[in-house]
Amino acid sequence: MVRNIVVLGGNSHPALVDIISNTLGVPPCNRILNKFSVGESRLEIQDSVRGKDVYIIQSGSGKVNDNFIDLCIMISACKTGSAKRVTAVLPLFPYSRQPDLPYNKIGAPLSKAPTDVNRGDFTFESRPSTPGPGQPQSAGLSNGTGMDGLQRKLVKTSLEQQNGNSYTNGITPPRRSDTIDSTSSLTNGRGRGSSSGSQSGPAFTTHDMDPSMLTKEAKSVFQAKPGYKQWVAQAGTLVADLLTCAGADHIITMDLHDAQYQGFFDIPVDNLYGKGLLKHYIRTRIPDYKDAVIVSPDAGGAKRATAIADDLNMEFALIHKERRPTRITDRQNATMMLVGDVAKKVCILVDDLADTSNTITRAAKLLKKEGATQVYALLTHGVFSGDAITRINASALDKVVVTNSVPQDDHSRLCPKLEVLEVGGLFAEAIRRVHHGESISTLFLAQ
Repeated sequence: MVRNIVVLGGNSHPALVDIISNTLGVPPCNRILNKFSVGESRLEIQDSVRGKDVYIIQSGSGKVNDNFIDLCIMISACKTGSAKRVTAVLPLFPYSRQPDLPYNKIGAPLSKAPTDVNRGDFTFESRPSTPGPGQPQSAGLSNGTGMDGLQRKLVKTSLEQQNGNSYTNGITPPRRSDTIDSTSSLTNGRGRGSSSGSQSGPAFTTHDMDPSMLTKEAKSVFQAKPGYKQWVAQAGTLVADLLTCAGADHIITMDLHDAQYQGFFDIPVDNLYGKGLLKHYIRTRIPDYKDAVIVSPDAGGAKRATAIADDLNMEFALIHKERRPTRITDRQNATMMLVGDVAKKVCILVDDLADTSNTITRAAKLLKKEGATQVYALLTHGVFSGDAITRINASALDKVVVTNSVPQDDHSRLCPKLEVLEVGGLFAEAIRRVHHGESISTLFLAQ
């Protein structure tokens, strides 16, 4: 039993809170956390936290924004209640995929689950397909122009950009005397040769004009050039600042999607690794695992996958996503290519997170096409939003192994391929070591 410690749980993952509390021998803190009819959160901590070491457990799943606000309120309440130290334990860190790049590319999670999804709706094909000898060109390159036409357009665009000519639609740029600014200047007596005393009215600019007054040529001046990328808000730094300002003294999480996210914090961050659980599963549950192949579904997870492959002395393969433009004005589509040999072997896909499961299901089909006998997917965080469960059931995956960093009860009932690993013991040991001032790095060395 650990003394002088308080385990406070949120509403995101009550089962994990009970597991951690039972492992530590500490009952969960009594509190009331619900919502008013208007939708605002209401929190009342019914146990004393004065001078205690408080650990607040809240995962970034389900209603992510509501759970995050509840976490900030709980942190602030504990600091107001004179807690000695407040540590936020987030098994899945919210917004951890938005540290430096806007998340508006192809494959982004859906805002809501689609309806009327059938098994036959999923093709798991790369579009456009990878070119090869004897294969037809993709639709974007075969509509009358082909590769030669695409190359001519690319050369033309680059020459126009070098010459500073942004009028690619055949519109001649207006002369200086015909522009709105010059016309309004002459109208208001600010033309050449006019004195400041001859101005008869207030200053007039293009900001004061009705948009309907703009001519077609004038409107074309303000159009964005091809290739302009719309600015998208990046919430990574904001989330880190909100936790710090709420009063958090320490953060404990697991398998951040981007490790550099820790640099946004001014407080200590312990990023635990889930690879120890995944390696133990490979050793004990996969027959003849030495002959299997560890596969990374994308280049971003190559370092994570190679670490497991090196520790277990196994072969490694990589699936490379190549993005090529189908037309000069279109988005770039991704096609998957396998680097490595998987013929007549068991393949183990390793990744940190599965959201819509588009990547791992497409990767599984590619591996089966290349001759793999079985395909496992080992994931730390199984979010499975949208139609992910339906997609997995219809895919070539034989087994999907995830941890319970987010609740998996509903997913397990809907997906017979799903198997869940327990992470409550790992977080309980990390909490115990932080409370007693022991080293956390020994948890990494033990894995």
